[in-house]
Amino acid sequence: MNKPIVEVKGLNKTIKNKHIVKDINLTFYPGEIVGFLGPNGAGKTTTIRMMTGLMYPSSGEVFIDGHSLHKNFEEAISNVGVIVENPEMYKYLSGYKNLLHFARMHNVGKERIDEVIAQVGLDKRIHEKVKTYSLGMRQRLGLAQSLLNNPKFLILDEPTNGLDPAGIREFRMHLRKIAKENNVAIMISSHLLSEIELMVDRIVVIQNGAIIDERDLRIAQASQYYVEVGQPEQLMALLGDAAEKADNGFILSISREEVPQLTRQLIEANIDIYSIQLVQQRLEDQFIEMTGGGAIDAIH
Repeated sequence: MNKPIVEVKGLNKTIKNKHIVKDINLTFYPGEIVGFLGPNGAGKTTTIRMMTGLMYPSSGEVFIDGHSLHKNFEEAISNVGVIVENPEMYKYLSGYKNLLHFARMHNVGKERIDEVIAQVGLDKRIHEKVKTYSLGMRQRLGLAQSLLNNPKFLILDEPTNGLDPAGIREFRMHLRKIAKENNVAIMISSHLLSEIELMVDRIVVIQNGAIIDERDLRIAQASQYYVEVGQPEQLMALLGDAAEKADNGFILSISREEVPQLTRQLIEANIDIYSIQLVQQRLEDQFIEMTGGGAIDAIH
C-alpha cells in the first residue's frame, strides 16, 4: 500500500483529570475512505478536533503529509479539507460567488473553482442563489468548498445528516469519485451505519476513548458463502467440518477466489447446486458485536 498521508501517533487527551482519548493510533492512505465510528460520547469529536488543530492533545502527535500538525501547523493543515454537518454558506449569494469568496482566502484561481464545480456536479445550478438549493446541493457545494485547496485529506463529520436517500446516494458517488480520481484520503464520522457500509473501505471503532476494532470491509464482506445443494449428506462427506449447517443449506468460510473451485468439486461429486450466495454481515451487526451492544449516535 502507498505511504500514509496522515499518521496519528499516541494521541491522548485528559480534561479535568478525565482521560477522554486514550493512545489513539491511526493511519489514512491516499484514495481510501475510512469510517470513524463509536457510541455517543466515545471520543470521536475530541479526536477530530485534535486532528484539525482545534484542540491541543495532552500527548501524542498528528502528521499530515509528513508535517507535524503542532510544530508546522500551516504546512500540515494546508493539506486538509473539512465538512462539519451542514456547511454554512451565504444564502443570498450564488454558489459560484460563495466559492469565489472562499477561493480568495486560499489564494485559488478561477480555473480551480471550475474544476471543483464539475467534480461535484453543480455546473447547471452554480450561478443560482444558494437559498434556492436543496440540502443535497448545499452539501455538494460544501464539498466543493473543501476541495478548493486541493487537499490530500478530507474530514467529514456527519456529511449526509438530513439528506434523503437520493441525496445520500449522490453524495456517496461524488465521494467515491474524488477518492479515486484525486487520490484523496477521506475520513467520515457518521451515525448512519447503513450508509457508512456502502461508502467506506475500512472502519475504525472507538469506545470509551480507545480504539477497540479496525477492519477492512472489502475483506470482511467476502468471507462467507451460503450454499444450498440437493444432496446435503454428500456435501458434508465431501467438505467435513468446513461446512456449517444453516437453515436449508450450509455456510462455508471461503474466499471469492475459491468459489469456482468449490463449484467444480460439487459438480464432479454429482451434487446438485441450487445456490451459492455471498453472506454479508451488516455493519450494524458487526458494530454491536464490537461494542457489546453500545448504541451509536450522532458525533460527540
